[in-house]
Amino acid sequence: MDGAHGDGTHVDAARGGGATSNTITGGIFFHAVVQGRDITVQLPPAITPALSGLLAPDSAFTGRDRHVERLLADLAPAGGDAGGQRAVLVSTVSGLGGIGKTELVVQTATRALEEPGWFPGGVLFTDLAGYDPARSISPERALEGLLRALAVPGEHIPGGLEDRQRLYRSVLAAYAREGRRILVVVDNASTAAQAGPLLPTDGATAALVTSRHTLDGLGARLHDLDTLDTAASLAVLDRALRHARGSDDTRFTDDADAATVIARLCAGLPLALRIAAAVLAAAPTRPASSLAASLQAEHTRLDKLARPDRAVRAAFDLSYQHLTPGQARLFRLLPLNPGPDLSTDATARLGDTGPDRAEELLQQLAEAHLVEPGSSWGRWRMHDLVRLHADEHGRAHATADRRDSARTRLFTHYQDTTQAADTHLDTLPGPRAPRFPDRATALHWLDAEHPNLTATAIAAPGLGHPATTVSLAFSLARFLGLRRSFDDAITLTTSALAICRGGGDRHGEAQALSILGNALGDVRRFEDAIHSHTGAAAIYRELGDRHRESRVLNNLGNALGELRRFEEAIHAHSDAATVFRELGDRHGEAQALNNLGITLQQVRRFEEAVRAHTEAGSIYRDLGDRHLEGTALINLGGALVQVRRFDEAIDSQARAADVCRELGDRHLEGTALNNFGNALRQVRRYEEAIHAHTRAIAIYRELDSRHGEGQALGNLGTAFVQVGRFEEAVSAHTRAADVFRDLGDRHGEASEWASLGIALVQVGRFEEAAHAHTRAATAFGELGDRHLEGTALTNLGGALQQVRRYEEAIHAYTRAAAVFGELGDRHGEETALEAWAVTHNERWLGRDRRPEAGPADGR
Repeated sequence: MDGAHGDGTHVDAARGGGATSNTITGGIFFHAVVQGRDITVQLPPAITPALSGLLAPDSAFTGRDRHVERLLADLAPAGGDAGGQRAVLVSTVSGLGGIGKTELVVQTATRALEEPGWFPGGVLFTDLAGYDPARSISPERALEGLLRALAVPGEHIPGGLEDRQRLYRSVLAAYAREGRRILVVVDNASTAAQAGPLLPTDGATAALVTSRHTLDGLGARLHDLDTLDTAASLAVLDRALRHARGSDDTRFTDDADAATVIARLCAGLPLALRIAAAVLAAAPTRPASSLAASLQAEHTRLDKLARPDRAVRAAFDLSYQHLTPGQARLFRLLPLNPGPDLSTDATARLGDTGPDRAEELLQQLAEAHLVEPGSSWGRWRMHDLVRLHADEHGRAHATADRRDSARTRLFTHYQDTTQAADTHLDTLPGPRAPRFPDRATALHWLDAEHPNLTATAIAAPGLGHPATTVSLAFSLARFLGLRRSFDDAITLTTSALAICRGGGDRHGEAQALSILGNALGDVRRFEDAIHSHTGAAAIYRELGDRHRESRVLNNLGNALGELRRFEEAIHAHSDAATVFRELGDRHGEAQALNNLGITLQQVRRFEEAVRAHTEAGSIYRDLGDRHLEGTALINLGGALVQVRRFDEAIDSQARAADVCRELGDRHLEGTALNNFGNALRQVRRYEEAIHAHTRAIAIYRELDSRHGEGQALGNLGTAFVQVGRFEEAVSAHTRAADVFRDLGDRHGEASEWASLGIALVQVGRFEEAAHAHTRAATAFGELGDRHLEGTALTNLGGALQQVRRYEEAIHAYTRAAAVFGELGDRHGEETALEAWAVTHNERWLGRDRRPEAGPADGR
């Protein structure tokens, strides 16, 4: 056996029976021993290998404590024994280029080396540069470097991969047996084949590996690294700047708004954040606001995030260069989606391929961390800066990739699928698009795609696709109303209206005005809603489209009713019902009658309202439209309550709930139960009412219907008051007010403040009650609801009187009487004046008497 060895090294080789073994004593490295099957390395008492090649940890590191702790838990030797065997010996950290993988393992390794007895042998660190073709290191070369770091003379290092690998692993095992366990850090591996030969196999030595790909072929514990949150991003910016310029450089903390903008534009990518800090550090007088402004423009952002020694674009390019042509093409097309994420199905349309192939390519891009799985399987998203990078390449390959055709395919997919989903939301009998099996599936798709669809509709005109905006605005109208996304509806329909007007499409203009009017009414902009509906009706009349004109008149009546212009509203609904009847449109007639009944209730013409709702319900029943029959039954029950036909009202609401339950319409079932509870309260069946309202709340929460939840909570609070459970009433009304405030529904919030004030009085919390009534009165006044403003002022006076704030109470009663006087409400005016007189007497006589009038009902 030929070979050379170090001083004092002795080698025994034995062969026989097909077995070959080698024993090395008194040294570390021996060339010829690798010819044996079994190698035993016995170390000399003292050696000085180069085991200090770990990079210095960055002082700006933050936001990764959870990841460090998880990695340390994997590295810790069992029972604190340095040679103990661990279940997890190899951990891989994967993520996007610039996400901070190397820094994470450096920080973790530094912490691990400080732990007594964990890695007394030190650390081996190698950067494989796996994504840079000019610098990438083969496993053979990497092993040579690692063996040299372990003090192996060059002439003793074998020439082949297998021999180097066996010797390297034998040396690591020997260190572990001698109580000198080593930590191996393999950085920047592009494939499992590149990293695998460098990993120990002795069952004791641990390793950390980083890669931009998820290397699932190493049998390792996988750790995926995500972006930093805003707080951590701000900390990185500040620490990096102070490290470069000293602790006195507080430009990021001095201008928190600018720092937040920079953190957002860097999208939580540590590389981008450190470059941004370095850019500011290079210009000591430059304010943070200047850097924030320079990063705003998307087309130059990647140019700005660059320094002579590093750049975000360069980091991404290294990953991009490793893509196959098919992966690269899809990567370049993905930014064409205007929304925040993309489904596999939409990706297939974008890439003009099948769903299976699209999913395969997306998974490959996800393994390279150029896309990320979304919140649910089948959805994918891109980091903001990666999106800019992909778009740059996409523009450069626009002709080859046929980007315009790809965008058209995607937009057409959104238009066609939205139209198909909308057919399932229509309550009218008729065909449903086979694209979806049922209403629930259609709603699920619309919920998932809502951000994409609205983003597409907003962006489409500027991209040469105005028809897409019009189509989506019209097809999404019913869904946006159902989900109470009224701001989106107004934005999209306003855009569609401008497009239709610009193109001379009178019919489209009228449709847009009608939809816009409904959305404006939903946000209580009733004057604007009336203007839109009036314009739509005029255009339909001009076009001779009596059917659509009547539908608009019906909606116009609703808006007029909200402004308490009841006679005009009744006229509009009556005209609509007459025209529908003449046209033979029984469904339209029933809708007009239903709305007419609601308006008649507002002017206390309850018997007429009962007749209108009853007739509407009969028509719906004849047509087989059980869904709207349930709606009519709900409204009928409300009218019956007003004429004190409580048993009939309860029966009507119960039937409505049954119909909705049978149809699977959970939202309408919640409405029926809520009104059912209101009817039960009228006959003092309070516990049953509480149960009904509680069930309604559960349904609304299940559906994430915040508005319905707020209404049911308010009614539940009123029921609690009526059974003397005042603290629970306070809690319910407070929660209801919070819901309406979150939704931006000032009228609903004001109503709950009014009810909360009544409940607070009952538990003797008069100052809080006065505050609640003040807020209610102010809001009702600003909203133009004079009647409820007067009611809130009356109740405010009562609360103030209880705490002997007589002057303020008198002022509140005076204002209430004036409001009711202007409205012609003699009962409200007399109640306020009577309370004023009692309070006036108490002030002079010093007596603590309550006014004879109880709290006004603000609901």
